[in-house]
Parts: sequence; structure tokens; C-alpha cells
Amino acid sequence: MIFIRDIHDACRAAGRPAVSFEFFPPKTDEGERAFFEKTLPQILALKPDYCSVTYGAGGSTREKTLGMADRIQREARLPALMHLTCVDSTREQLGEVVVEARRRGIRNILALRGDPPAGGEFVKTPGGFEYSRELVGFLREEGSFSIATAGFPEGHIACRAGKHADWKFLGEKIAAGADCVVTQLFFDNEDFFEFHDFLTEKLGVRVPIIPGILPVLSRNQTQKFVQLCGARLPAAFSRRIDELGDDDAAVTEFGIEHATRQCEGLRRFGVEGLHFYTLNKAHSCGAILQNLGLV
Repeated sequence: MIFIRDIHDACRAAGRPAVSFEFFPPKTDEGERAFFEKTLPQILALKPDYCSVTYGAGGSTREKTLGMADRIQREARLPALMHLTCVDSTREQLGEVVVEARRRGIRNILALRGDPPAGGEFVKTPGGFEYSRELVGFLREEGSFSIATAGFPEGHIACRAGKHADWKFLGEKIAAGADCVVTQLFFDNEDFFEFHDFLTEKLGVRVPIIPGILPVLSRNQTQKFVQLCGARLPAAFSRRIDELGDDDAAVTEFGIEHATRQCEGLRRFGVEGLHFYTLNKAHSCGAILQNLGLV
């Protein structure tokens, strides 16, 4: 299976952004059937370059993550970027996951510190890693993987030293061996532009920095995401969401409109990819790509 770094190189040579989608392992057998029988075929019709599969708080979906990434690659021939976190895992346990991923032909890993279960404070597991840069370095030592890491255009919500300090930590992760950065969701491109310029101009980062885009689906869901990740809602965006209230269909259409404008601005800026948080749904992403002329 092709490395993510090679996909970005090929898309750059072709003069177009790499398009990727994030999925999460469904909790039920029914949800899994719906994903593979309905959602994934709709996504594949959009001709994505790769996908990512989340790991779950506290590594709670380890087996499902491995299985989903494996199945997508085997059945859909779509490269999968498997998430891997430090939470509740020793170095040896992480090594076991890496061995299993390699056995299944998974060659791309998004290395994360990860969120602890139930939103508690992160605590290093004895014998494990405290920082994601350690996991990046561990994976680089293992070899045979293309490694991505996470970036936070507004700074990580847990970094009390501020966003500039957080961005310097990201620089350390990249120096440890990451091939690209996939960002947390954001709603104001100016936050991404400042983040990107700091990394490239002040830290000399040269790997692809891929913006993460969330097409919102409902007011309550949007508020939940903002609370979890600390993303800022622009005033005009927030007012419009409040005006639409609980009309989820209208919020979804607004989400498509806003994300389309975001992507247009990001493409003018020259980003090397667009990564969509799908929430395991295809409609909004398909509409956005059609608006962009990328289908």
C-alpha cells in the first residue's frame, strides 16, 4: 500500500490538493454494515486520495480501528491512515499494535498523544510515552511507515503556555520524523494562515500542512465539538447557527456553504491537501467537492 508522503508528492506534481476523509469505527454491527454498504461507496465515488480512521478515547477502539483500516484497504483499495495514541499503553503494547498494523499491510499512522477516557486529565502510563513526539520517534525507529502528526491552528486546548508554545512542540514532532501535519478543525482561515506562517517561516517546516475541515450538521453538535477541542466560532458563523437553531437540514446546508468558502480560501493560499471530518456521512463532503470542481 502506498505511503501518504508519496500521495502528497504525486498530488503536488499534478498541481492539485490531496483530498482525504476521516472516519470513525461504528459502535454497532448495524452501523458498520451501513458504513461499508452505503457511506463508503458514496465516498469512493468522490475519488479520495486516502482516508484516516480514528482510534477512540483511551485507545477504546483499537481492534475496530485496525479492522476498519484493514478492510477499507483490502476491499476499497483506498490507503488508510490509522490513528494511534499513547493513552493507556506501554511501549510494548504500542509495539504490538505496530506489528499487527504492519502484518495487515497498514503503512500509514497518525501519531497522537490522545484523549483520556471520559475527558479526564492525561496521565502517562508507566512504561509508555508522555508526548506524541516520543511516539513519532518510536514509529520512525520501527521503520516501514509514513507518519503523520496533529497540529492545532488555535493551539492545543490543554497547552496552558499558549499557541506559540504549542506550535513549537509541533515543530519537535516534525523533527522527530513526521512526514505531514493534519490539523484540528477550525472555522476561521486566518487562524490557519497564522499557524502555517509560524511553522514555515519561523520554524522552517517543509512537510505538507493539511487543514482539517468540519462541515457542520447541527447546532448542538457544533457546540459539542467546540467545547471538546477549543475551536473558536467566528461571530458571523455563530450568529447564523443560532438563527437556524434546531433546523438541522438548514444547518447542514449552511455547513456546506461555509466549508466551501473555507476551502476556496485555503486553495488560494496554496494548501497541499484538504482533510474532511466526515462524521461517517458523505453528503456534505460530496456537495463541497462538487462546489470546488474537485469531483
